[in-house]
Amino acid sequence: MRKRWIILLLLLTWLGGAAWWYRDALRPWIAQLSGGVGLGVRQSLKPDPGKYAVLVSELARWRVDLANRHAGARTDAERAVVENDARVLLEQVLPEMMRCWLGTPWDFNGTASKPGGGRIACGYYVATVLKDAGFQVDRYQLAQQPSGNILRSFLEKDDCTLVVGKPYDQYASDISKAEPGIYLVGLDTHVAFLVHDGSAFKFVHSSGSRPWCVVEEERDEAHVLQRSNWRMTGNLTADPKVLRRWLKAEKIVVRGA
Repeated sequence: MRKRWIILLLLLTWLGGAAWWYRDALRPWIAQLSGGVGLGVRQSLKPDPGKYAVLVSELARWRVDLANRHAGARTDAERAVVENDARVLLEQVLPEMMRCWLGTPWDFNGTASKPGGGRIACGYYVATVLKDAGFQVDRYQLAQQPSGNILRSFLEKDDCTLVVGKPYDQYASDISKAEPGIYLVGLDTHVAFLVHDGSAFKFVHSSGSRPWCVVEEERDEAHVLQRSNWRMTGNLTADPKVLRRWLKAEKIVVRGA
């Protein structure tokens, strides 16, 4: 009897060590077992790499056209008109690009380069969409930075709002009243997009919580955003400097890289 207990103890110790060693590989499998609802949601979302490729190509063509108009503008007023057109275009196309990734599985080490082409971490999701939208940024360097550095790679400090410990209802109400646009959102250990249409917002991200994939969530569904104590937000498309860098295809230096 004693010998059996010793063998059982050794087996459990070995299994525990193996589980720890292969924890990253086992994480998606464990997540599926622990959340049938999450798996069902993920299966109902279908990544669309074909549409994504078309959007990337068309946006690149439109960027060149707008860049030529911007370079040929003679006055600040004319340049401002082009920059506004760039903003309108990005606010229409970027959300569609984000949605092409819906259902793509999350993984802490995921580096997929296209929708459904593997697993993707939150930072790589944000970095890849921005790079494919025409921002000249190294997606690997950007994705590996803390969320605050990701925002600050695009926006000045004064253009980012940081709140700590603010109740979620108050934070969400403040965001709903803010200027429309495509926001970057940095959290305690997460980074995401926030799409604000002028009356409400949607939280778009590669979620490391159920359903463990890229999702688009309404205000009351955004539990990751709700749970975070630290929230930094910046309106990417409302910033003329960001728009000009996009138009001119200027290299974006990753903060902290």
